Amino acid sequence: MGGPLSGLTIVELAGIGPGPMCSMMLGDMGADVIRIDRTKTHVMDRLADPKFAVHNRSRRSVSVDLQKKEGVEVVLRLIDKADGMTEPFRPGVAERLGLGPDVCLKRNSKLVYGRMTGWGQEGPLAKAAGHDINYIALTGALHAIGPKDKPMPPLNLVGDFGGGGMLLAFGMVCGLLESQRSGKGQVIDAAMVDGAALLLGGIYGMAGAGIWNDNDREVNMLDGGAPFYGTYETKDGKFVSVGSIEPQFYDLLLEKTGLKGEALPGQMDRKAWAQFKSRLAQIFRGKTRDEWCAIMEGSDICFAPVLTMKEASQHPHAKARGAYVDVQGFPQPAPAPRFSRTKESIKGAAAKRGQHTDEVLIESGFSSKEVGELRAAGVIGAQ
Repeated sequence: MGGPLSGLTIVELAGIGPGPMCSMMLGDMGADVIRIDRTKTHVMDRLADPKFAVHNRSRRSVSVDLQKKEGVEVVLRLIDKADGMTEPFRPGVAERLGLGPDVCLKRNSKLVYGRMTGWGQEGPLAKAAGHDINYIALTGALHAIGPKDKPMPPLNLVGDFGGGGMLLAFGMVCGLLESQRSGKGQVIDAAMVDGAALLLGGIYGMAGAGIWNDNDREVNMLDGGAPFYGTYETKDGKFVSVGSIEPQFYDLLLEKTGLKGEALPGQMDRKAWAQFKSRLAQIFRGKTRDEWCAIMEGSDICFAPVLTMKEASQHPHAKARGAYVDVQGFPQPAPAPRFSRTKESIKGAAAKRGQHTDEVLIESGFSSKEVGELRAAGVIGAQ
């Protein structure tokens, strides 16, 4: 048996960042995702070998020139038989191409039409350019992350992938479930500003309760201000993390660092945090990362070494869970979450642009003659 989304077909208009991640998640879970790529080289082809575009794995690629009306019709014929589609453009672009939701839903009334943008489909910023850093800046997330002196972008994890790709994947699955009950499709407006704000919901709650300082960084329990929740450099220049929030875990931290029994300030005495943090920093610098792992790893301190990505894929816990898999010679994260019966799986590394054009079109009802004529006219890319 295939993954939990086996039997569903999704047409993906190619983009970068969150759109591909959403499609990877759907493909890993068994959906037949057909990626509509451009026919010519584009900035998205910045990787010399497509196999390194991890978020493009688990789907087939058809290359179509969407600037030609015949190319748009090719995509519409694929959409006719699809359960869902996703598009990554600024508001209005899909409509100008002739692939907006009104056109697509008129042809396929059960279609779940997912739209992935940074700012959303409406609002004063809707049509402006932006990237992850801008979207999370507008939500308050960027202001809350980093050292005291300036905000620090957490890669592009919060906006693009957590607030974008995962949000759209969730929205698509919700829409597909509802469509199966109602027989009707609908449009999903997934915006990274909305998703990043949702991720920050718990922090907004703490601010509302008066236990989070929204003006400064490194003064709160979860932003590096608390001595029991943060990272510490070790003797060999590496780092470890501790998250000993609960009193019993904090007590164990004191025990393992040799501080238990000393006259210490209370755990939640914020005025003493900075001084105690310096004390812990000195203690952690007294041993190497591996030495601290031998003392703390696996205990209820809530401890883990701070690993590089290469180290992470080799850690015994990751190996025991099969958390990383080798695909064409390099490790990458395995599909998640895991299912006990309808097993998730990677359906191959990212395809070359247009690799499956003929295969998909013929499966979808195009004749060999039509495919040849479309290729001769430059509507579809070279095979």
